[in-house]
Amino acid sequence: MNRTMAHATRIPAPRSPAARERVAARPAPPVLDLRDRAAPGPDALRFGPRDIVVLTGLPGSGKSTLMRRAVTARRVDSQDTRARFAARLPRLLPYALYRPLVRAAHYRALRRALRAGAALVVHDCGTQPWVRAWLARAASRSGATLHLLLLDVPEETARAGQRERGRTVSRRAFGRHRRTTARLLDAVGRGEVPAGCGSAVLLDRAAADAVQRIVFTEYGSVTGTR
Repeated sequence: MNRTMAHATRIPAPRSPAARERVAARPAPPVLDLRDRAAPGPDALRFGPRDIVVLTGLPGSGKSTLMRRAVTARRVDSQDTRARFAARLPRLLPYALYRPLVRAAHYRALRRALRAGAALVVHDCGTQPWVRAWLARAASRSGATLHLLLLDVPEETARAGQRERGRTVSRRAFGRHRRTTARLLDAVGRGEVPAGCGSAVLLDRAAADAVQRIVFTEYGSVTGTR
């Protein structure tokens, strides 16, 4: 299995085969913490050619924004699915009434993407551990690795992000997300990678804003370039 791990460097991506082999062989920590850095964070995150990246964090933390800006590979974003439904349904229809349809369509799209066996970035709310387990099994079957990108933003920032996008979640739902995200942040902050993940990357808002590209390359590592 291709057990690619996360690390950061300030040098350009190597071009020669020998240089790529050296990068691939370089030991890397399973957790890369890019929060609270004085210098600008990496503007590119690089993974293996068939790896799966799952992006999680509080609602409104900027997951979809980061995906739209930085991902050129295939991506599956539940917010895109919700937007497609909302565009076809009456504006005043509560989301709760068609949420099951959105989730079913999202998981169908995710299943199709996983069957392709190519590099993939997935938006995950973080409250459904079985989704990560599903992604980990799919990555393992294709000889790839699942990586976790975890956005760590203050609750106030996430709520502001919800208002800015024009979609808010209920107090109860946000509380559930907050508790789940807090547990993940606590575990990953101690260096504990979630089961099934080959690495985890912690991003605060500044580090997430710095990322302009999430790319998948044959030598597969998380690399920062400036």
